[in-house]
Amino acid sequence: MKITEVLQREFVLDELKARNKQDALAELVGVFAKTSVKVSPDAILHVILERERLGNTAIGDGVAIPHGKISGLDGMMVSFGRSREGVPFEAMDGKPVRLFFLLMAPENSAGQHLKVLAKISRMLKDPAFRKKLLEAKTHDDLFRIIIDKDDEC
Repeated sequence: MKITEVLQREFVLDELKARNKQDALAELVGVFAKTSVKVSPDAILHVILERERLGNTAIGDGVAIPHGKISGLDGMMVSFGRSREGVPFEAMDGKPVRLFFLLMAPENSAGQHLKVLAKISRMLKDPAFRKKLLEAKTHDDLFRIIIDKDDEC
């Protein structure tokens, strides 16, 4: 599955305003309110925060992939956010998170959910990709960088 099948242009945030973990997650979830999704952003945020309590989704190198599953979604949704300053996120390496991919999946989508998580993780392991995301000048540049990397993987 292509990430760009579930990441819409309007789900890309080129500059998160958040200065803490909960606010960053709320911003990343908030973009879904612009769609016809039947699940409220508050319900999605609750699921994401509960998942974070089970184990931090910051994987190091300034990257986090918060994710969760919830009933009522028709399909997977991904948002992306960048914070130039970084957000304290309790990462194992102690570094603030600057790049976020948030994934929400329907409750019954375990296999597909894991495949998308794995693909995002593979993409983010590439230091050149992370650098391009951090240096992108515009929202459109960010989206194009993600599309190009998605096509490579």
